[in-house]
Amino acid sequence: MQTVLDYKCPACGGKAEFDSGLQLMKCPFCDTTFNVEDLQHLDQVLEQETEQEELQWDSNGQVWDEAEAAQMQVFVCNSCGGELVTDSNTAATHCPYCDNPVVLAGRLSGDLKPDLVIPFKLDKEAAKEALRKHCSGKKLLPKLFRSENRLEEIKGVYVPFWLFDADVDASIRYKATKVRTWSDSNYIYTETRHFSVIREGKIGFDRVPVDGSTQMPDDMMESIEPFDASQAVDFQTAYLSGYLADRYDVTAEKSVERANQRIKQSTEDCFRNTVTSYSSVTTEHSNIQTENGKAKYALYPVWMLTTNWNGKKYTFAMNGQTGKFIGDLPMDKAAYWKWWGIWTAILSAGSALVMLVLKSMGII
Repeated sequence: MQTVLDYKCPACGGKAEFDSGLQLMKCPFCDTTFNVEDLQHLDQVLEQETEQEELQWDSNGQVWDEAEAAQMQVFVCNSCGGELVTDSNTAATHCPYCDNPVVLAGRLSGDLKPDLVIPFKLDKEAAKEALRKHCSGKKLLPKLFRSENRLEEIKGVYVPFWLFDADVDASIRYKATKVRTWSDSNYIYTETRHFSVIREGKIGFDRVPVDGSTQMPDDMMESIEPFDASQAVDFQTAYLSGYLADRYDVTAEKSVERANQRIKQSTEDCFRNTVTSYSSVTTEHSNIQTENGKAKYALYPVWMLTTNWNGKKYTFAMNGQTGKFIGDLPMDKAAYWKWWGIWTAILSAGSALVMLVLKSMGII
């Protein structure tokens, strides 16, 4: 069996969790609080070797095949003795029998141990309120979705990110024009002047994030950025208590291409913003070289909310540090066509009025 790490309250022995509001460990039974740093010595368990036990399926003599067994592991809850079956990327969860928050020791050890973590700043109630605000004022949102909608799941997840540092040396040439127009009593004149604009320079990038989990959509994770990396602290497992956590399943090497794309686009945008006062600007040549690349492994806080409506799953995400919230909402088709009809009628009436005015003036 795998090792389970939990944190006992020094006052009553209850299972303590990280409180995002207090930024302290808190016992939900006696309300005792204590610093995360007080548990630092327990992180030594991450350096211990853990054994993986082969899983077997008893029904009808069936057994897990090698691919399935590689993805599934068994842990024993220290509180109730129940067995937790998890996939290979789960690093923190709750016991399904006693709801005890547990950190799965060994999942973050060695080269899998994060360098940094941004602790949760916002709690579950803040995520629920963000969803309510997200739905507020949406004219085409079905009324029953507002009144009858029930969240199927809301969970705080520490998502693995690779943070890339790099220095960029760039040279970009632009083709630009300036257009001037004037007229006299006979003619309209247009003068177009052409310019070659060159921008060269160096830019340093720190902690460019790339989602390291295939279970999290990259576009969703990028949409809730930015995270304030200056608030990241050295990793301790105690921050995971009470939350879910995944370890990376996309390596730093496989994430470099995405990081380079983001760095290149940011460099091009930065340089382009310095080319002003022209009528048009197009890029003719771009040479962007990166060097001194480094990567760190971090866990960032994300609230994930899911619900179903008319058989379709809707997923929302909130930055657990800043509160930035994103997610698609269903549309009331009847309300859509109603508004479409109203605006069409308004535009038609406006067009008819314009025609009457033009006719009365003898223009048409």
